[in-house]
Amino acid sequence: MLYIVATPIGNLLEMNERAIQTLKDVDLIACEDTRHSGKLLKHFDIKTKMVAYQKFNEKASTKGLIDLLLGDKNIALISDAGMPLISDPGSILIQECIANDIDYTVISGACALINAVVLSGFDTVEFSFLGFLPDKKSLRENKLKPYLFVPSTLIFYSPPQNVIKDCEFLFSIFGARRAAVIREISKMYESIYRGNLGEDLKIKEAGEFVIVVEGYKGVDKDSMSEVDLYNEYINMGLTKMDAIKAVAKDKGVPKSVIYDLIN
Repeated sequence: MLYIVATPIGNLLEMNERAIQTLKDVDLIACEDTRHSGKLLKHFDIKTKMVAYQKFNEKASTKGLIDLLLGDKNIALISDAGMPLISDPGSILIQECIANDIDYTVISGACALINAVVLSGFDTVEFSFLGFLPDKKSLRENKLKPYLFVPSTLIFYSPPQNVIKDCEFLFSIFGARRAAVIREISKMYESIYRGNLGEDLKIKEAGEFVIVVEGYKGVDKDSMSEVDLYNEYINMGLTKMDAIKAVAKDKGVPKSVIYDLIN
């Protein structure tokens, strides 16, 4: 059996009894950083052997873990913090477990994105988790453009060295939407920076961050000019002619008026 075990994202008191007992009972713990996880295991007096399972060696290490699982060994998979597989290694191992008919289960626990969307105060009925933004600008744009007019709350992970730049980039795509930047979730210095994208939120660049952006709320057709409304429809993917028709209908004017304004 493979056990996917959530570990605390900050406060060690979040470690539940089932997770502790599972880590004590398994034959091996696969973790991102043995030194980092060693501190957690020592705190709870867990003496189970560890092996490194990182994104750099995920493919190579998976075969060895699968062989052990097929040999009737029990293995726990943990990440440095929170739920494995969520922007952390583990998906390849799960796919191989499925392919080899190996049982696996999840030991519930903390997950930073869930804490963040609740702390943000934005809509929790629908939300989209987009993980870390790619390094290349073109990849970032391609990743975000499909979500430009999505009404669900958007959630991003961000390292401290990138958080300011990430917020600036999100502003370049989404404009001055409301946002909550949450730092050091569940730790002593947990902080929430609220405001609009594009504003100086006075963020302290230290610790781990989750950026939560409010979803698309539509447009105020009455207050927008014909040209701005036309551009809005074009951004939504309408053809030029369909956008002209839509604006003409919204504004109650002939299509020829809109055509003249945009040409």
